[in-house]
Amino acid sequence: MLICGLNKTTLLDYPGHVAATIFTGGCNFRCPFCHNGDLVLHPEEITAYEEGEIFSFLKKRQRVLEGVCITGGEPTLQPDLLPFLRSIKELGYRVKLDTNGYRPEVLRAVLEEGLADYVAMDIKAAPDNYPAATGMGNSLRMDRIYESVELLKGVKIPYEFRTTVVKGIHSVPEFHAIGEWLAGCGAYFIQSYANSDAILDPDAGYAAFSVEELIQMAEIARKYIHKVTLRGVE
Repeated sequence: MLICGLNKTTLLDYPGHVAATIFTGGCNFRCPFCHNGDLVLHPEEITAYEEGEIFSFLKKRQRVLEGVCITGGEPTLQPDLLPFLRSIKELGYRVKLDTNGYRPEVLRAVLEEGLADYVAMDIKAAPDNYPAATGMGNSLRMDRIYESVELLKGVKIPYEFRTTVVKGIHSVPEFHAIGEWLAGCGAYFIQSYANSDAILDPDAGYAAFSVEELIQMAEIARKYIHKVTLRGVE
């Protein structure tokens, strides 16, 4: 595992649980508004954690922490993700996995083995806007994304879909298409973009939508999805 970061305690990353968050390096997308630019582009330049160091920490915090969040980057790129998750589960922790859904074969293996207790999948945009939102252009294979969405719709564990909305990438009307696509899902979160010097394309002039626009997006999505929540909106 290429582990490039560790947040030792979080009350936010795993809903309802005190958790630690592990950040893996590398990603198969190039979302221009990504705020973890170094993790995506230059993970080898970040001082990595040894797995032994991580498990030593987790053993010491067994009475304090309830869960471990695995995020990135994109965790499903890690060739030893499954054995890593097995070792975390053996310590008695709940596991939350964050993913962009582009490796459905890995997601399926994780789910079939019961190695995740909660999954959060990023929905980058409406399907026709995915090539731009992911920075992948014509090389993007939407069938992989569709497969992961359907996988999660069929699981019994809690899961969420979530979209970080960015002025310059997204539009209010596209939430009709997103809503139709995700109809019947367990939970959908719309997250406001926060500007950062670490984004992949800092010169693009991206900005956050107004609260009023975010509310409009949520109202559109609620026409199709029962549970829609705005996250990070004051």
